[in-house]
Amino acid sequence: MPVYQAIVLAIVQGFTEFLPVSSSAHLFLVPWMLGWPDQGLDFDIALHIGTLFAVLIYFFKDWLQILSQGFGLQWGDDPELKQAPKLLWYLALASVPAGIAGGLFKDSIETGLRNPYIMGTMLILIGILLWLAERYSWREKHIGEMTLTDTLLVGVSQTLALIPGTSRSGITISTALFRGLTYSAAARFSFLLSTPIIAASGLKSVYDLKKHGLSEGQLTPFLIGIAVSGIVGLGVIAFFLRVIRKHGLKPFIAYRIVFGILVIALAFVRSRG
Repeated sequence: MPVYQAIVLAIVQGFTEFLPVSSSAHLFLVPWMLGWPDQGLDFDIALHIGTLFAVLIYFFKDWLQILSQGFGLQWGDDPELKQAPKLLWYLALASVPAGIAGGLFKDSIETGLRNPYIMGTMLILIGILLWLAERYSWREKHIGEMTLTDTLLVGVSQTLALIPGTSRSGITISTALFRGLTYSAAARFSFLLSTPIIAASGLKSVYDLKKHGLSEGQLTPFLIGIAVSGIVGLGVIAFFLRVIRKHGLKPFIAYRIVFGILVIALAFVRSRG
């Protein structure tokens, strides 16, 4: 893989993993639109590792407080997290549905549904869902006020992110908003919930890499993928949390719908050519 392609795809991953726009769709559609070959398993592993570093670094203090409180220790000074002493166990429970679904269906779903028409359609549909969540939610609850029911519903909704074009953050944030969470609480819980799934995916990727080894000539793209996706992802998390507090989800809703229409139109034109 040429270095410039590695940089572009790592930037795409860093931007889209944490925005509600679907990273899996973009990593398939960007090379598809540009006529690039598939980036391969090695590079996918690098991107997983990079985004895992980003979310762990950004929420490091949060996780220390969550873990401490989960085991009955008082550590950390975040007032919202202090009101959620059971958050560690809520996050663990909410991760179970996606973990089971991913283990059972991830490969078959991504293989069977990985085409531009489905991705474009899901980009539009989840964009509409985000619009409905923004329009009809009351947005008053903070993380400390989440119930077990809230947590389970958000966790179950995360399984839909297996469908390419859905977006893990998009579906979990919209569900959290429907349950009455504020913008910032919904986004924060979504990112915290993504950590175990990204970590599990990253560990599995490293295990796969250990089995077959790094392909010849892939060391430079591999390291670029980790570094660039991690750095970009770190900045994007901070950017998204600021934007959603000030502007809500409108910029991302508009982007999803316009991009989804563009993808379907381009797929139709290419199929007729």
